[in-house]
Amino acid sequence: MRFDTDRLREILDTLSRNKSRTFLTGFGVFWGVFMLVGLIGGGDGMKEIINKSLDGFATNSAVAWAQQTTIPHHGFRKGRQWTMNYDDVKRLKAHVPELDVVTPTITRWGASATHSDKHATCIVKGVMPDMQEVAAPKMYYGRYINEMDISQGRKVCVIGKQVYKSLFTNGGDPCGQVIRIDSIYYNVVGVNYSDGNININGSDEQAVIMPITLVQQVYNRGHSIDLLCMTGKPGVKMSDITDRVRSVIAQAHDVSPKDDKGVMIFNTEMMFSMVDSMFQGINLLIWLVGIGTLLAGAIGVSNIMMVTVRERTTEIGIRRAIGATPRSILSQIISESILLTSIAGMSGILFVVIILQALEMANTTDGIIKAHFQISFWTAVGAVAVLSLLGVLAGLAPAMRAMSIKPVDAMRDE
Repeated sequence: MRFDTDRLREILDTLSRNKSRTFLTGFGVFWGVFMLVGLIGGGDGMKEIINKSLDGFATNSAVAWAQQTTIPHHGFRKGRQWTMNYDDVKRLKAHVPELDVVTPTITRWGASATHSDKHATCIVKGVMPDMQEVAAPKMYYGRYINEMDISQGRKVCVIGKQVYKSLFTNGGDPCGQVIRIDSIYYNVVGVNYSDGNININGSDEQAVIMPITLVQQVYNRGHSIDLLCMTGKPGVKMSDITDRVRSVIAQAHDVSPKDDKGVMIFNTEMMFSMVDSMFQGINLLIWLVGIGTLLAGAIGVSNIMMVTVRERTTEIGIRRAIGATPRSILSQIISESILLTSIAGMSGILFVVIILQALEMANTTDGIIKAHFQISFWTAVGAVAVLSLLGVLAGLAPAMRAMSIKPVDAMRDE
């Protein structure tokens, strides 16, 4: 059997048709890799963004505040307004020993901050030094409020990121500078760059933090407080003691212990647990979608190789007739399958890396990357290993069919 010009042209036409199908099949593998790796990188980036929004906030914490009562109690009608006070701190420490930190806060909204000719609207927060055990600050300059500020009645403050940028447009360390809040002057002792999305009575970026006793005197707040922030001791679940906390506060103010809307308690433990469960579900979905798309691409590769083997029956049979071993036929088909999946897969990885890098650059502020969308080196290595395995599996069935071709059958097909 010899190849004349017409037969050679026929084989070239067959290969040309295979190229079109091969391109479509390779695109399936490309899209599968793009989906899997892209979803992994995107999921990791979104998780980092959410974790940073919760960064610095104690996972075993809770915040309590007073609202209108919704249940009549001790002769009082529902709808009564009431406030917490400093005695609630002592009560909780005495009756709920599982609590580690119990710290009060008071807030003044709509204050005006001034430095030189610069102005900014801010939120004044009065806190105790142990507030940083509940929501850890990110000190860019200076320090946080301390016990000496409380005991000596110092007129000091820690300013938030936005307040700092509005008042000190030239940058630099503002510690030691004097700013005016409403009509009183204060020394700046620190700059807090905390930018988490969990905010206690307003954003920390727009806050001016002062000793709680100072805010109490300046704004004539008396003995009342706005919020009670607390953390549990190691191993204590806040959900297990929430009802006891509510009962202690409610009984002291003639509020029904069952009035969960009159004594509001926000438990961060449940929120963190919900976020973890959400990302577990997202990760499962990512792998299901990505691997399903990859398998679809691998099946496409197997089909195109099967068609190729069928169209090359005569060629393979002739090679067998002139001495080609089954092993050489097997390696040829599997090598073509691996090459097809590898080229398409690596192209998908390269393309998705470029997309993820663009997302990472879009989430960069002031030279600080807010979230890393880029995949790790070992994730890329794992993807290449999976592609190679899929290439072998995709080429196995066509290769076995090619091995079974006999020269006599090839001549009969011819």
